[in-house]
Amino acid sequence: MPNGADSASRRPEPSVVRFERAGLRYREGPEVLTDLDFSLPKGSFHFLTGPSGAGKTSLLRLIYLARTPSTGTVRLFGADTKALSRAEAPSIRRRIGVVFQEFRLLDHLSVFENVALPLRVSGQKRRDYEDDVRELLAWVGLGDHVEARPPTLSGGEQQRAAIARAVVGKPDLLIADEPTGNVDPDMARRLMRLFVELNRLGATVVIATHDLGLVRSFNAPILTLNEGRISRLSSL
Repeated sequence: MPNGADSASRRPEPSVVRFERAGLRYREGPEVLTDLDFSLPKGSFHFLTGPSGAGKTSLLRLIYLARTPSTGTVRLFGADTKALSRAEAPSIRRRIGVVFQEFRLLDHLSVFENVALPLRVSGQKRRDYEDDVRELLAWVGLGDHVEARPPTLSGGEQQRAAIARAVVGKPDLLIADEPTGNVDPDMARRLMRLFVELNRLGATVVIATHDLGLVRSFNAPILTLNEGRISRLSSL
């Protein structure tokens, strides 16, 4: 499991994510995020917490390039997201795995095809990744649903498929928005072990959650967001 003391004693790594006085508003509305200033080092593991409406999902959107900041700067892997060209953005996105709250599975594809999609898009052949995808699906409890279509799955099963899709390519940065919200406690622990293993392989991991019991199970830094501002960076 991530260990805050161990992380603090390591040699500093370059930031994978850097917010510099960043803010976000939607169209002409008020700012939903204000003056955010923090960094996430390479290989770090952070929880993002805060009450409903605090802006957690909006903050994650800035990290996975769904939005650019209205004010200030967000840097990913050293690149200013507002300065990325259309040609440059896809190469950044391919380094990021995202677990969305709404899953975003493709209904016309099987579970296997959904999970393998990042690998296929990157140009890999099925014969090269089929065994790995099947092994991952078995790990998340979907070994018997490989050919199923998402509409036939429960919410928890769809969530597990979405998590498998996000981690299958071993991304440099993993972002998960309430990844254990629809699964039982045993499966939640199993999925968290998957995130921890990915982190041990070098990925930077950010998990947004309301589950403080889950957070307390890990000795990892916590970003607390309140009314669009980071109110605390700490460990429980």
